[in-house]
Parts: sequence; structure tokens; C-alpha cells
Amino acid sequence: MDGLITGDDGLTRCHWHGGLDDYMRYHDTEWGFPVHDDVRLFEKICLEGFQSGLSWLTILRKREAFRAGFAGFDFNRVAAFGDADIERLLGDKGIVRHRGKIVSTINNAKRAIELKQECGTLDAFFWSHAPLPGERPDRIDRAWAQANPTAPASIRLSKDLKKRGWTFVGPTTIYAFMQAMGLVNDHLEGCFCRAKAQAMR
Repeated sequence: MDGLITGDDGLTRCHWHGGLDDYMRYHDTEWGFPVHDDVRLFEKICLEGFQSGLSWLTILRKREAFRAGFAGFDFNRVAAFGDADIERLLGDKGIVRHRGKIVSTINNAKRAIELKQECGTLDAFFWSHAPLPGERPDRIDRAWAQANPTAPASIRLSKDLKKRGWTFVGPTTIYAFMQAMGLVNDHLEGCFCRAKAQAMR
């Protein structure tokens, strides 16, 4: 089927991993599977902001350096970062050294604390923005995926986050976040991960 690749292991997957071992492992074990851990949700929304204008593979291969630089994405700790931390991160060759995105991550950590105080968990807030019944087709194919780089749910969530002071959270960035964290299941019809991700949801 269009958009699918069958690997040497006989498993059929979404095409975008390109046969690269680390990318395939990410596809098989992380992408699209539901996440409810607040720190992982915060990490991913920040990394999607860093990914803007780049490939996700670039960010994935720098993820451990990002985790080291941003205190494991513990938003309580990141919220306390100051000017010295910004300069330290700007000198860190292991990450994407973009001042605006670094400052955004610190800002978003402060907003995450506020969100947790309001909603109890980031998990509760983000999952309350999952797509409404009937907003998405039952079967996701390559043509639909290519024609829908965003969605009504990601537009709503993006607007809500911006209203709360979050930055680097446009609808396309948020849709990528929702795909990765399992708020939507965009494994293509025929991918061996689709049914597994759906069952976990």
C-alpha cells in the first residue's frame, strides 16, 4: 500500500523511518503510543518547538544532549533557569543553539507549572484536547496524512496554549506533538503498529 514499507523482518511500517535503525526504533516503540507522563509530555512539546524548520531525525539524534542540558525536562527545574543557563545552552554543541527556542522552553516550563496548578496534571489538560468523535476518519492513509498537516484539535489546543502564554506552539507543531504522544493515531492503515497503538489508546 502507498506510504508503507515492509522491512527485512517482514513487518510493514509507515514509510517515513526510511529504514534507519534509530528512526525505525522510534516508530516502533514511541511514535503514536499514548503518553501520560507529565515530564515526557513537556519534553516532547519543547522538542517539537526546537524541530521547527528542521527534521525530527535531527532532534531525535540530539535528544539525550537536550535532556542533559534541560535537566531531564523537569519543568520545575527548567522554570528556574536564568541568564547563565541560557548562555550555557547557547554554548552546547550537542543541541540546537537557538536563543529564541531556548528562552521559549524556559517560558513554557513556567507556564507548565501554572497549568499543573490549574488542571492537576499536564496529562489531564492535553488529553482533554484529543479529537472529538467524528473529526477523523477511521482509516488513515498516506493521501489523508499528507493533506492534513494539522487538525481541528491541534488548532484548538494551539490557541489555548497561546492564550496561556506558551510559545512555539503553532497548530502544525502541536499536531506533530499530538501524533507522537498518541493523542491521535496516525500510523497508516496496514502498519503493524496501528492496531497496537489503538488498543493502548
